[in-house]
Amino acid sequence: MDTEDTGGLVLPRSREANERLHALIPGGAHTYAKGDDQYPEDLAPVISHGRGAHVWDVDGNRYVEYGSGLRSVSLGHAHPRVVEAVRRELDRGSNFVRPSFVEVEAAERFLATVPTAEMVKFAKNGSDATTAAVRLARAVTGRSRVALCGDHPFFSTDDWFIGTTPMSAGIPDGTNELTLSFPYGDLAATEELLGRYADEVACLVLEPATHTEPPPGYLAGLRELADRHGCVLVFDEMITGFRWSEAGAQGLYGVVPDLSTFGKALGNGFAVSALAGRRDLMEWGGLRHSGERVFLLSTTHGAETHSLAAAMAVQTIYTEEDVTARLHALGERLAAGVRNAAAAMGVGEHVVVRGRASNLVFATLDENGQPSQEYRTLFLRRLLAGGVLAPSFVVSSALSDADIDHTVDAVAQACAVYRKALDAADPTPWLAGRPVKPVFRRTV
Repeated sequence: MDTEDTGGLVLPRSREANERLHALIPGGAHTYAKGDDQYPEDLAPVISHGRGAHVWDVDGNRYVEYGSGLRSVSLGHAHPRVVEAVRRELDRGSNFVRPSFVEVEAAERFLATVPTAEMVKFAKNGSDATTAAVRLARAVTGRSRVALCGDHPFFSTDDWFIGTTPMSAGIPDGTNELTLSFPYGDLAATEELLGRYADEVACLVLEPATHTEPPPGYLAGLRELADRHGCVLVFDEMITGFRWSEAGAQGLYGVVPDLSTFGKALGNGFAVSALAGRRDLMEWGGLRHSGERVFLLSTTHGAETHSLAAAMAVQTIYTEEDVTARLHALGERLAAGVRNAAAAMGVGEHVVVRGRASNLVFATLDENGQPSQEYRTLFLRRLLAGGVLAPSFVVSSALSDADIDHTVDAVAQACAVYRKALDAADPTPWLAGRPVKPVFRRTV
């Protein structure tokens, strides 16, 4: 094997830590997307600490990091204003037998940030919030079926979604039969689905935007379809929240869902998510209505004071510092640099950057132009060797121009090896082990 792809990077302490993780934790991580199967063999760094746009592994290596915390740390690690807001609340107590006044302040701050919503309820993770939206939609419509956008990769750890993936073991067929799928951007197909299951679909669930912009009129068309067919329109804004605008995609595109869910960037790494929406729907989970009660969201830790303080600090920083615009500017600089580097090495049609500038991902294509886990492995190996930890190219606002330049240099070196593998029509000699694997697969 050509040794120039390794850069001499060895991770003995990380390898030992990964073994200990697997011995104690199923999958070796608490999120499948963080598993060591997502990284080249023996090159899955275990993190010691992070600051700003950099992280250090337990072997002492420093990396420029992208996709921080699975897109949750959009301001950079240990942001001083967020940490200070959290520290103030920690000294005052984190959880009580009754609501704290911080809950009032956090709700008011959130609804000022997302004015398209009228009520909000906080939780700890996106899965719970999105499943609560589905439960509420079923309750208010009296219908059982859920229609989700099949082009979007993840909505919840709960049965109604996981049953649609290759990892559906343990989920009854009867549950799976209640979930339907519609394609993104195709109003005619969605209308046909709603007609075929007339008066059976409780809600349409989708990310309002992802790696492609919504076609003109698409979101407004979905709004009209939901109204005409009597179903609830749910926007999953876990990713688009703050990265598209402070108010999410709904704030950018001007289409108001009935319910929406937020998380990830909301707490800059602290655990907080939100279900928000129309008052007449959200009140079904409250105490001031005369109908049947809905168990909407009820979590012991959902309103921990320090996480809500983090969320308020994040919203203030985004507003005062125009963070969303900075994310877009950084992403545009990075995308241009990566595309130029790939083109210069003759792999511009194989290393492809996609998505909105604030939410960039990359595709690794083989000599036939098909997505390839083997070529992804080769690419990731060389990035790691160059001091770049990048399962995606999703930026944080803590990145500097120097960080971007360093990343582009690492990409150029990776693309030089990529070109050699394409010329050989075989990346195997540059893998040094098994290829990385997709998260959703039926067997290990």
